[in-house]
Amino acid sequence: MENKTETVCRICGYAIGDALFDQYGLALYVICSCCHNESGVGDLIVSQVRALRGNWVASGAAWHEPKLRPADWDLPKQLANIPPEWR
Repeated sequence: MENKTETVCRICGYAIGDALFDQYGLALYVICSCCHNESGVGDLIVSQVRALRGNWVASGAAWHEPKLRPADWDLPKQLANIPPEWR
């Protein structure tokens, strides 16, 4: 069986560090400190993921918890972290 654990937000590509989806691909309902999406809510279908990402980027890609934003944060670099199947 393939381990399907995900630790990168499907919306913004932030590597949260905690599992968002467990080894079976089930959502753990963790809220991303960057884009504020909750895993398992709105990120289960590629079209929804793309729409949420587009809205987040179009509105300025603001961090939900700005104090956690790295000083050298780079939006394109972070977006490149998104797993290919969710781009």
